[in-house]
Amino acid sequence: KGCTKNGRNKSAGDSKESPKKKKKDKTKNVVQNPAADQQREYQARYVQEHHLGNGGCGAVFAGYRITDHFPVAIKHVPKNRIPIKVTDENGKEVSVEVAILLKLAAEADGSVGTSAPVSLLDWFDFGTELILVQERPVPAVDLFEYIRENGGCLPEGKAKVILKQLVDAAKDLEEKDIFHRDIKSENILIETGSDVPRVRIIDFGLSCFATEQSQFCFFYGTPIHSPPECYWGKKYRPGPTTVWQMGVVLYEALHVGDFNIMTFIENKLKFNEHLSPHCRNFLDACLTDVPEKRPTLGDLQRHPWLR
Repeated sequence: KGCTKNGRNKSAGDSKESPKKKKKDKTKNVVQNPAADQQREYQARYVQEHHLGNGGCGAVFAGYRITDHFPVAIKHVPKNRIPIKVTDENGKEVSVEVAILLKLAAEADGSVGTSAPVSLLDWFDFGTELILVQERPVPAVDLFEYIRENGGCLPEGKAKVILKQLVDAAKDLEEKDIFHRDIKSENILIETGSDVPRVRIIDFGLSCFATEQSQFCFFYGTPIHSPPECYWGKKYRPGPTTVWQMGVVLYEALHVGDFNIMTFIENKLKFNEHLSPHCRNFLDACLTDVPEKRPTLGDLQRHPWLR
């Protein structure tokens, strides 16, 4: 995104340069400050407004695109808080969040707002921090707030509409070898502008590229939502972990209060007695303590509760 400064030493002939040539070189030196260029480019395109919240790796602000007042979310990520980096095709280290969002944008063919993950519109490197500019669906609230606004838990029918979209989105990410790692109610936006709530996934700050066979030792995510295998210090895999997270999201949607892995481990988790048999079976399957016995995301798509 930038260029390197010319390190050529001055020769004796350089002292005889015309004033015009010297002026040109001074301008050239200013242009060759990549971080300053990026900041000017950003300020020419976007206006930042009020603070929306803090993610695991940075602060997020509301804003808009200057040309058409398109609503955007502007995420500031300090370089020293980027948890995972990858090397791009040019050999440059970039945030894995940027790499994943660029991959998703490329596969969406530049269309904004057509897929469940919120689209990346732009990104800038300010030297000490990265700026990610994403679409900001309006009107929308995160699922945590959506549940609160509905009295602390959702009717089963409404939860089903949300879970069906969420499972489909997670399956699509899996097929693209993307492991979000922190799917939870705070990282799910619900668009409320139509009769049917629409699911959008945000905050890929802890995500990574992974296949079905990938295994991980260190848990990235929300500790109280971690699957039992992580709690016991064992390796975990993308598929079973994501299915577990589907269960945690559904549990919190259907019950007042937060899910806590300690309550699960101690066998003290209480369930809503009014759930339909299919719904309870779906929930139990996702929250199976042995990862190998959990259904796959494909199995969840075919589950009677979602059909």
